Amino acid sequence: MKLLFFNTQSFEEVAFKKHLLSLKEIEITFCQESLNSATAVLCKGYEGVICFVNDNLNEECLVLLKEYGVKAIFLRSAGYNHVHTAKARELGLPVYRVPAYSPEAVAEHSIALLLTLNRKIHKSYQRVREMNFSLEGLVGFNLKGKTVGIIGAGKIGRAFAKIVSGFGCNILIYEPKPDLDFANRLKAQYVSLGELLKESDVVSIHCPLTPETYHMINSENIFSLKKGVVLVNTSRGGIIETKALISALKKSHIGGAALDVYEFESELFFADHSSEIIQDDTIARLMSFPNVLITAHQGFLTAEALDEISRTTLENVLDFIRYETSSVSESRI
Repeated sequence: MKLLFFNTQSFEEVAFKKHLLSLKEIEITFCQESLNSATAVLCKGYEGVICFVNDNLNEECLVLLKEYGVKAIFLRSAGYNHVHTAKARELGLPVYRVPAYSPEAVAEHSIALLLTLNRKIHKSYQRVREMNFSLEGLVGFNLKGKTVGIIGAGKIGRAFAKIVSGFGCNILIYEPKPDLDFANRLKAQYVSLGELLKESDVVSIHCPLTPETYHMINSENIFSLKKGVVLVNTSRGGIIETKALISALKKSHIGGAALDVYEFESELFFADHSSEIIQDDTIARLMSFPNVLITAHQGFLTAEALDEISRTTLENVLDFIRYETSSVSESRI
């Protein structure tokens, strides 16, 4: 099966080629272009596409893929909010994803962001490189005894909960499908979203982006967060209304924001723009705050996660070749 791999990063190509050595049924061409309605023409002659989170598989793009002979779409991500799934089903284009690769990778990055922002490690690092050993302005807080609110308790949220439990935190969870056994083991408590926002010293987001979770934290509820709260988001940028976040930061209501995702990241992330003039005033405003820490959607970026993503994606391709049905495939959307 001939596939075109979009948004290729060098580390991904290495991971995939390692597994491809033993797979004669699959032939992959790697390209650095993003997939959208303008670049869909590149798919002529290919039976499938392998995509990432910043590809835009809207209705127009999907129609073009079908016209060009694409038979299946393979996502190397768990989230699929960038795919118009209803149109894909209408066109008979099966969509496969990687439902779980390494939840610990994202959970640990969330902790890294939280600790870095709280203890001002990034600022201290820069100071010391300039031979400035002053401790002024570097005061943080102990995590022990703090209340941590977790929005979304899937595999990543649970991994994060286990880590903060080890720090001695009190844990509140907002999750539509409570697992009381899990909560009891960690002495965690399931609460409403409103209560979680009101009571938490730290709020960490670990839910998918869906119509229900889009702008879950918004201008109407962001000021119900406890004053001084640290907000961590390693899930999807659209879960937080960025305009509301900026307003709360300007008014010093939010104590800090640690973000691995950004609502409008598709035009920025995964590329080097260091020699360009960035036209996105919103991210420029976010980065102007001294209590905001942003990384470029790297929560998944561990050797273990990359290996699992490549292995599962290629297994999905083999499943399609063998006509595996959705009823027996966890990966098929």
